[in-house]
Amino acid sequence: MKRERVTEGPIAETKRRVKQPRIGFHAPISGGLHNALLRSSELDCQTVQIFSRNPRGWKAKPLGDEEVELFKRVRRQTKISPVAIHANYLINLAAADDAMLQMSRASFREELERAILLRADYLVVHPGSARGAGETEGIHACAESLKRAADGLELGSLRILLENTAGQGECIGHRFEHLREIMKACPALPLGVCFDTAHAFTAGYDIRTADGLEATIQTLDREVGTKRVRAIHFNDSKAEYYSRVDRHWHIGHGYIGRDALRRVACHPKLSHSAFILETPYDKPEDNKPNIEALRSFIAGPNP
Repeated sequence: MKRERVTEGPIAETKRRVKQPRIGFHAPISGGLHNALLRSSELDCQTVQIFSRNPRGWKAKPLGDEEVELFKRVRRQTKISPVAIHANYLINLAAADDAMLQMSRASFREELERAILLRADYLVVHPGSARGAGETEGIHACAESLKRAADGLELGSLRILLENTAGQGECIGHRFEHLREIMKACPALPLGVCFDTAHAFTAGYDIRTADGLEATIQTLDREVGTKRVRAIHFNDSKAEYYSRVDRHWHIGHGYIGRDALRRVACHPKLSHSAFILETPYDKPEDNKPNIEALRSFIAGPNP
């Protein structure tokens, strides 16, 4: 007997919800890593990004057993998933200076070890700056750094996500081709991509129009494959188009605009990704307008 397709009612609504991306924001870890999960849950988010330590220092306090177990327990309770950790800001995996390169590799290995302990799903990292060298040398150094940092570690289900950059300060990763070459050089590593809307825009991918977004997605798909885009940093931009400046801003109040970001949130080739806001705020609850904007984009009809 032919089964009828359900288009209305609770079953259809459930199916629609399953297809919707999970949304969240970069949550603070003050008072303990587990608090980021609680704050996310309180704002009705399903995914989260955190730092696992001070993002602006080389030294990190080791994770204690109780802290790790508390984080895992609260995650089970809140059902927050996926969990992304953003690597600290000092790391430069493409550094031309050898001392900086060695410190960056050691620090990134520590980030990997912490992510494994916490059973995070993703570890997001910027490819780095090739200042003093060039793009080709920077890409090679980044790939070598990733391999050395991960050498001998059992990553399990952890995936390393390379984030596209704005290109500020001679950073590599502002072209999708850079990410492709890094991934190609590391075939044994579980690498994916974190696509940042603000970075792409100021790097020269004009996502303000429907045609511009489609061209960007086609390029992204051709170079790295959209299935490997596991997270979206969903930000408007305080910096102008092709300025190569990294300045995140509130949804609909920047140069990308509300309509353009709605199209990103509704794009079928990105629906499998976790959408994570990195918009500025003083207190988590101050971020509610951005969260609600993203939620309305995903829940509403395609533009």
